[in-house]
Amino acid sequence: MEEAIKMTETEELKPPVTSVGVIGWVKSNLFSNVFNSILTVVTLYLLWKIVPPLFQWAFIDSVWHTSAKACRGIDGACWSIIYNNFRFIIFGFFPYEQQWRPLVAMFILFGLFFYSRDRKHWKKPLGYAWIVGLFTMGVLMKGGLFGLAPVESTQWGGLPLTLLLSVFGLTAAYPLGVILALGRQSKMPGVKWLCVLYIELIRGVPLISLLFMSSIIFPLFLPEGITINKILRAQVAIILFTAAYIAEVVRGGLQGMSRGQYEAADSIGLNYYLTMRLIILPQALKIVIPPTVSILISAFKDTSLVVIIALWDLMKTTQSVLSNPEWMGFSREAYIFIAILYFLGCFSMSNYSRKLEKELSAGEQQ
Repeated sequence: MEEAIKMTETEELKPPVTSVGVIGWVKSNLFSNVFNSILTVVTLYLLWKIVPPLFQWAFIDSVWHTSAKACRGIDGACWSIIYNNFRFIIFGFFPYEQQWRPLVAMFILFGLFFYSRDRKHWKKPLGYAWIVGLFTMGVLMKGGLFGLAPVESTQWGGLPLTLLLSVFGLTAAYPLGVILALGRQSKMPGVKWLCVLYIELIRGVPLISLLFMSSIIFPLFLPEGITINKILRAQVAIILFTAAYIAEVVRGGLQGMSRGQYEAADSIGLNYYLTMRLIILPQALKIVIPPTVSILISAFKDTSLVVIIALWDLMKTTQSVLSNPEWMGFSREAYIFIAILYFLGCFSMSNYSRKLEKELSAGEQQ
C-alpha cells in the first residue's frame, strides 16, 4: 500500500508529457492561449511572405562580382556596388597607395577595444596602451613622421573618420558629462547655475544646429588668417552635445543615492573628492549604465549627421558612390551594407554593457 502511494506521488510530481521537450516549449510559449495562438499564426504567415522573397533577392538572384551594366538585367541584389567601390566607401579620398595606414589604425583600435573588454585588464598598463595606441593611430592617419607621407585631414573619410568622430567624441564626452552632473549638484550657486545653463541650452537645440554653427558661424568669429580644422570643429560639437545628455543621466544616478552613503563617508572623515571617487560615483555610474549606453549608441549613430557639413564620413562616401550615374538605382544594397556596419558597432556596445552589468552585480553579491 505504501509503495502504491509513493508511486502515485511520484507520478503527480512528473510534469505532463506536453510540457517538456520541443513540443512542450512550443505549446507553453507560442500556443498557451487563443491570443498567443493567433499572434503566432499571423507572425509565421508574415515571415513566410517576407523571408523567402528576401532571401531570393539577397542571395539566390543576386550578383557579386559584375559590372554595373550587368546588374541592370537582374531581379536580385547587385552587391557588385560594394565589391567595386569597397575601398572608396571605407577609406574615402585617402591616397590609394597609403590606405594600409587607416586599415592598420582601425585594427589597432579594435585590438584595444577587444583587450579592454576584460575588467581584469583595467590597470595602468591598459591606460598606457591606449595612449600609445591613439598616438600611433594619429601618426598613421596624419603622417609626416617616421617616413610616412603627410595626408591632409581633408582627405580623411569613410569608416576611419566615423570611428574617429565617435570614439574620441564619446571618450571625451563621458568625463565631461560626469563633471557637469557634479557641477549641477554643487552647493556653489555660480557653478551650479552655470552647469544648468549649459545643459539646458545644449539639450534645447538639435545636433544639426551645433554642427552648422561649428562649420559656418564659428569661423566668422576667428581672427583673419586663423582657421581651425573642420573635423576638429565637428568633433567638439559632438562632444559638447553628448556631454549634456550624459550629465542628466548621471545626475539621476547621483540623486538615486541614499543620504546614508554621504553620512557614512562623513563619519570616516572622507572629504568631498574621496567621497565621490570612492563611494558615490562608483555606485551611481553602475546604476545608470543602461541609459548611458543608450545615449552613447545614439551619439555613435548621430555622427552620420556630419554629412550635412560636407565631411566625408561613411554615409557621405556611400552617397557619393550612389551619385555616380553608373551605380544609380542600387541604393538599397549600399545602405544595407552601411546599416550592417552601424548595427555591429551598436550591438557591440549594447552587448558589452549587459556583460558589464552582470559582472558588477556579481561582484556586489560576493
